[in-house]
Amino acid sequence: MLVGRTRATLEEVAASIGDNAFIQTADVSKEADVLALTRRQVLTKYGKIDVLVNNAGVNAIFKGIERTSMEEWQTIIDVNLTGVFLCCKHLGGAMTKGGSVINVSSVAGHSGLLRSVPYCASKGGVEMLTKALALDWATKGVRVNTLAPGWVDTDLTHGLLEHDVHGQRLRARTPMGRFAAPNDMAGGVVFLASDASSYMTGQSLVIDGGWTAG
Repeated sequence: MLVGRTRATLEEVAASIGDNAFIQTADVSKEADVLALTRRQVLTKYGKIDVLVNNAGVNAIFKGIERTSMEEWQTIIDVNLTGVFLCCKHLGGAMTKGGSVINVSSVAGHSGLLRSVPYCASKGGVEMLTKALALDWATKGVRVNTLAPGWVDTDLTHGLLEHDVHGQRLRARTPMGRFAAPNDMAGGVVFLASDASSYMTGQSLVIDGGWTAG
């Protein structure tokens, strides 16, 4: 079940997966949307939830805190942190023994980034939400971990990564000398979703090209 705010994007991804992919539009920052998704769409169709990947995220600004508006702060927190909270509460809460929750965080949840206070705060919150929830759900057999990517070339980041100044600076700061492609994250997600990580909970799997090693 692919979930997002933009139907056209979901349809494109579903087409690449095949007949087993289904789509549903929802805004994860709105509790009514997440409740409807849980009760009417996912559980009605599948009866249970095995794996939950919380991947929704925004970082619409790149500027100092002095020029960051309350609206900009709130938008990033609502999607990146509150969205994870709501999906864990309602979708994750419906999971039973053997379930795996994968919250997509960032290297920004482990170290600060320039001119990215709201984003770093939101991702740091995801890291600690994950640890606390892993403790709560360990006895019911539901694992909760994070995947923390470094700089990945996506629609969200492409403009920054291709910037003549900022992009070159970020590439030079990455020990492996390149940005990740989305597929570079796939193995980590499969690992966290599978029984290969059955004794792992409350942890962060960092895939960052060496960004946090220094």
